[in-house]
Amino acid sequence: MDASAADVTPQAPTKWDFSCNLEVDYESDEIARIVYAALAVDKELQPDKVKRQMKVANGKLYVHFEATEARFLRASYSSFVDILTLATKTVEEFGQGIML
Repeated sequence: MDASAADVTPQAPTKWDFSCNLEVDYESDEIARIVYAALAVDKELQPDKVKRQMKVANGKLYVHFEATEARFLRASYSSFVDILTLATKTVEEFGQGIML
């Protein structure tokens, strides 16, 4: 049996092999939009390795992450959740009734 070069060459991995989704229910479009606005200015430090997409709908913040490696996904997700927690606590403490 002859094996062609194509048969033994490993396939190159897809660039964005790792992904996860995060959904936070604020039960208020106003609060979700305030948190979104606070987080939207913080861009990914390595956009060639991690992509993040956010949207607000029905009082929920939806976040989708994609990364080239699991370690980049974990680091980005972890950092984002830390900032998300801070923004959420700040809005809960000081932001009721603030209009964007």
